[in-house]
Amino acid sequence: MIISLHPAEATAALTQPLAIVMPIYNEAANIEAVLAEWIATLEAETVGFQFILVNDGSKDDTLTSLRRIEAERPHQVIVIDKPNSGHGRSCRLGYDTAVDSSSVEWILQIDSDGQCDPGYFKEFWAKSQAADCVFGVRTQRDDGVARMLTSKICKIGATLLGRTDMVDPNVPYRLMRKSVLAGALKRVPTAFNIHNVALTYILKKTPGIRWEYVPIHFRDRQGGSNSINLPQVAQWGIDMLLELSRLR
Repeated sequence: MIISLHPAEATAALTQPLAIVMPIYNEAANIEAVLAEWIATLEAETVGFQFILVNDGSKDDTLTSLRRIEAERPHQVIVIDKPNSGHGRSCRLGYDTAVDSSSVEWILQIDSDGQCDPGYFKEFWAKSQAADCVFGVRTQRDDGVARMLTSKICKIGATLLGRTDMVDPNVPYRLMRKSVLAGALKRVPTAFNIHNVALTYILKKTPGIRWEYVPIHFRDRQGGSNSINLPQVAQWGIDMLLELSRLR
């Protein structure tokens, strides 16, 4: 895979205890506003942070916007540009970059479309003092019935297969201790398509991990279009369950 910033170079640039992994695809319409909202929130906290922005081969002007933000905030923003390979593999590249850094202690994953409200971060960070994983639980959602149904089916399938309550297995708002995430990643193939679910599955089945949850209102997209291909999602679901069954 050819990327414009090699993960080793990105790792060398990471100097803060909190890394924020954000996979991005065709978000030119709202990415600057989303990042501005998050940066304002994080700067109000005492923790140092850096974004790992993984551009998944966007076909619009997303990369131009990301490079501009990176130039303006070189100590807070790192951009990795790669060919399109999907949300899960973009997350994995961001995770691996963060985990390989000696300075990072915590890794926060959020999506780039504005659905993850930064107003909840303070509660996530407070709960992390007594936890290894702090996950959001989408108790309110504005992103449509189809996506809610998809998440529900995902939860039922993963819970039955894993024989433990996965709660909200594909939630994209999650804070993980680096050491715990690093161990889980060793058990998930890099080619796994739906990394959010795979990580939840492995983490929930690993003894000794301390869990906390934060009920969240999952907003609608702040820009662009919110579409879903149900036949494709159904196939992804079948493939996901087959892949999960092979995880140990």
